[in-house]
Amino acid sequence: MTDVRDTTDGRDPELPGLLLRTERDALIPLLRKLPDEAFALRTCCPGWTVRHVLAHCSAALTRLVEDRFEDGVFSPEANDRDIAERADRADAAVVDELERGLTEAGPVIAAAPDGRYDGLALGEWVHAGDVRDALGEPGAYAGPALAPALELLASVTRSRGALPLHADLDDRDDPLLLGAATGEHPPARYLGPAATLVRLYAARPLTGTRYDLAGAKEADLVLFG
Repeated sequence: MTDVRDTTDGRDPELPGLLLRTERDALIPLLRKLPDEAFALRTCCPGWTVRHVLAHCSAALTRLVEDRFEDGVFSPEANDRDIAERADRADAAVVDELERGLTEAGPVIAAAPDGRYDGLALGEWVHAGDVRDALGEPGAYAGPALAPALELLASVTRSRGALPLHADLDDRDDPLLLGAATGEHPPARYLGPAATLVRLYAARPLTGTRYDLAGAKEADLVLFG
């Protein structure tokens, strides 16, 4: 059996910040060049345009940096309110807020006990993929931040007690072990592209993808949607 490098053994508190800064450097220049009509494109998130996704992401990061977590935060209703609060802002202002959040959130996440906000950083990166996908950009759930994203995905799935999964990725030399191994059953097996693995965990559309999954169903892997 192939040896698995378990990247989830212990938490790297600097990893979420690295992921966010790397994504900032890739995404923000793209957003700065978009025509106005591109912000109105529909994404895979039901009911949300590119602008809605960006407003949600910038609001979430601002709340994190400013330590504003009232009851019900990040519920669908709260997300809709955050987006509505930014409806009168220029697209450029939403991008400005997102850039600040991607820059400043890392130290806050690193200092949080038990990695409680690590999943937020991972979700922000997935939403950046949603935006790239809507824009027709190649490598929507890949790009320069893929390596830290995979490491963080492994860490988050372990901390949340997710189903153990051995992933042999087409575009990565070392296999990756995700989830929390119990020793009671062998891990499920995945063979395919890393970006498709991200789509599975994030419940994103799989149209046009090819992969092999054994020992688990797609629904068993969903971490957030």
